[in-house]
Amino acid sequence: MTELEKNREEIDGIDARMAELFERRMDIAEAIALYKKQYGLQVFDAAREQEILEREVSHIKNPDYRAYYLDFLRAMISVSKKFQHRIISGSRIAYCGIEGAWASIAARRIFPKGVFVNYPDFPKAYGAVVAGECDFAVLPVENSYAGNVSQVFDLMHGGPLFINGMYSLKVSQALLGVKGAALSDVRKVVSHQQALDQCMTFIREKGFQIQAVVNTAVAAKEVAALGDKSVAAIASEESAAIYGLEVLQKGINQASTNTTRFAVFSTVKNDEIPAGSGSLFQMMFTVRDVPGALAAAVSAFSDAGINLRSLQSRPVGDIPWKYYFYVEGEGSLLTDEGKALVSKLEGICEEVKILGHYLGDISI
Repeated sequence: MTELEKNREEIDGIDARMAELFERRMDIAEAIALYKKQYGLQVFDAAREQEILEREVSHIKNPDYRAYYLDFLRAMISVSKKFQHRIISGSRIAYCGIEGAWASIAARRIFPKGVFVNYPDFPKAYGAVVAGECDFAVLPVENSYAGNVSQVFDLMHGGPLFINGMYSLKVSQALLGVKGAALSDVRKVVSHQQALDQCMTFIREKGFQIQAVVNTAVAAKEVAALGDKSVAAIASEESAAIYGLEVLQKGINQASTNTTRFAVFSTVKNDEIPAGSGSLFQMMFTVRDVPGALAAAVSAFSDAGINLRSLQSRPVGDIPWKYYFYVEGEGSLLTDEGKALVSKLEGICEEVKILGHYLGDISI
């Protein structure tokens, strides 16, 4: 046997072992995909991917091989992601509005291979998951300019679903007109009230009349159907492409950092989020009507060493002057310390409801 033949035979043996390892790796990738599907998590995790690349390339001793090994790893990760997308595709995703609405855009970025089902309002989208019609609901919970979405907060308080992910979508509103329209033609703008609020400086400068509708994409659809150059919609640039409108002016919201946070709701509670850096939780509670009850509840978080990123109150709809409190905190309620905190709160509060755990706020 020649030296070349020996080398080729050794490579064949290595390839056979690599094939076995590849199959094992794909088996594990499938298990991970099923987990992500169950909890509504994204396939792509940039931080995890970078961690793999940096860690694995350090195992290569010959520096001449490292660049090639990085190419090999990236190709292998790409194959794994495609496989996971195929497994996850078919999940039914509920959102409020029509195609082109910000919720539709967020849902498609979070679940690029999902099957999307639109509903006319937040309760119906939420209820679709409760009823088993959909696997997940993608609903807005707050906007950096307009504040929280009270109806969704009420659903979180009264409903049975859990939050398994939080995603931030930068919102850039545009003024959309019918074909042939110019900015000078516009006399009235139509949009969702929050979008109108976000663009009020621009609206006042131009002296436009305003009309509120159920969401921004509906506004775009109605303007397209009306065909009137004097009426424009405030909506996403994606809506212009969908409904055959022209972008008359981009970026008209006064806050350039305007961002909406969307929550992924499901019937499954994620109890496997690690307690390390980036772990977040959400919960709600109500307190007894006695002096110092709220202060005692808030102090319990501080005593447990948990930083609260948000503390908000909302009236309980059917009980006058009764409020529930929403918190988002850093850390985990799944550790022994977290469980002790929950137990302490249960002794202080009338009601304690854990909404969910997730890793960080992912930009989409």
